[in-house]
Amino acid sequence: MSFIETYEKELALQANRRRATVEFIKIVSDLWYDKSIELVLFRNQLIDRNVSEILTLHEYAREFVQKPVSIFDSVEIAQAIETLDIPPAKLDIGKLTFEYHLENDKYNDAIGFVSDKLKDTNNNNSITPKDVVLYGFGRIGRLVARELMSKTGKGSQLRLRAIVTRGDINEVILKKRASLLRNDSVHGEFSGTVIADIKNEALIINGTTVNIISANVPENIDYTKYGINNALVIDNTGAYRDKEALSRHLSSNGIDKVLLTAPGIDVPNIVYGVNQFENNPDEIDIFSAASCTTNAITPILKVIEDSFGVKSGHLETIHAYTNDQNLVDNFHKKYRRGRAAAINMVITETGAGKAVGKAIPSFEGKLTSSAIRVPVPNGSLAILNLELEKATSINGVNSVIKKYALEGDLVEQIKYELNDELVSSDIVGSSAPAIYDSKATIVRPDGKNIILYVWYDNEYGYSHQVIRLAKYIAKVRRYTYY
Repeated sequence: MSFIETYEKELALQANRRRATVEFIKIVSDLWYDKSIELVLFRNQLIDRNVSEILTLHEYAREFVQKPVSIFDSVEIAQAIETLDIPPAKLDIGKLTFEYHLENDKYNDAIGFVSDKLKDTNNNNSITPKDVVLYGFGRIGRLVARELMSKTGKGSQLRLRAIVTRGDINEVILKKRASLLRNDSVHGEFSGTVIADIKNEALIINGTTVNIISANVPENIDYTKYGINNALVIDNTGAYRDKEALSRHLSSNGIDKVLLTAPGIDVPNIVYGVNQFENNPDEIDIFSAASCTTNAITPILKVIEDSFGVKSGHLETIHAYTNDQNLVDNFHKKYRRGRAAAINMVITETGAGKAVGKAIPSFEGKLTSSAIRVPVPNGSLAILNLELEKATSINGVNSVIKKYALEGDLVEQIKYELNDELVSSDIVGSSAPAIYDSKATIVRPDGKNIILYVWYDNEYGYSHQVIRLAKYIAKVRRYTYY
């Protein structure tokens, strides 16, 4: 075959792949908006992705599982899912396609395979949608709002009904709130519409009304006036940290559950995927989603503890600067954080080492920790230096973590990264709270000491953990196939 013939063949294949991807995008959208069935590809979001992004995700899938996973395979499995009567669910089409390759000799066609794999969906209980109120509208609040509104679908899970802020509500304020939601210097434009409704003191997000409520304290709000009942408050302010203070939300009419997006005192600190089932939302009304760093390291530490045992260790976080720091040198209640954040590396403290013990009791007293804030606006790195009970190797550590990233209870929490050139900007926008850098792992020759590098988007990845926990608290988790 000549060079010209080879080139023409490549062009034809590329055109066919892109046509198949367009069809795949339509099926993904139809399943989501018609049936509340969300398809993901090895936990990577597929809704609102373009053709090139979906083809890139398939390249990652092929390298990740080391098996051919093509767009044509995905279309076949997606078409099979579309023919079935399945209740609201979240399905990993990458895992389904991979398994179909392994087991296709057992089935006559893709429909038979998918029907068998998803037969348990018939046992899924019905879901009652839950109203949500965001108390505070800063970095985490806006990202949670973006995600909730972009994934509202038919409104069968979490429904964002109101946002509580301090100060006056007027035309200028509402337009500024809308602009900050619409545009983000780190995460880009919101893939939806945001309109300031001045008359009704609300934001119209993707055509849905979200009331903006002004209040200085929780007790002053009657949410039922806005048609909000039995709602979950997600407190993003950090102003209330302990059980007594957070209980003030429960004195408001229309609220029955509270979730704090920071480490909490005298309330369950949850890293979703690790310890949520130890705290029953039928019995507990106030929860904490812990910190972004705790959510990044705890899933990895659980894998290492379960597989090799951890004697002791040290955590060092290389963390993006936050709004708590000063933009220019000025007085601050904490040492060093008063120095200009965008031009200094700043040594500070982190409680994440101790916090792990709340999620995994066997780590109580095992970890020391410290932090360095660095001049990037988002994207952080946790370095875990661990002494092990059982000896291992680089391949041994990587194989175990890859297994947990592919199957089991931590597939949403751990992303196994294969990139040789990974840097902090590459992980911005990752929904996994822990991105394991497999190419950076170090193991001492005797196999008893390991150094692991775990990246995390301290805003976006953490916001997804907040939403996962919120769904658990609200009891609106759909059937999942991972």
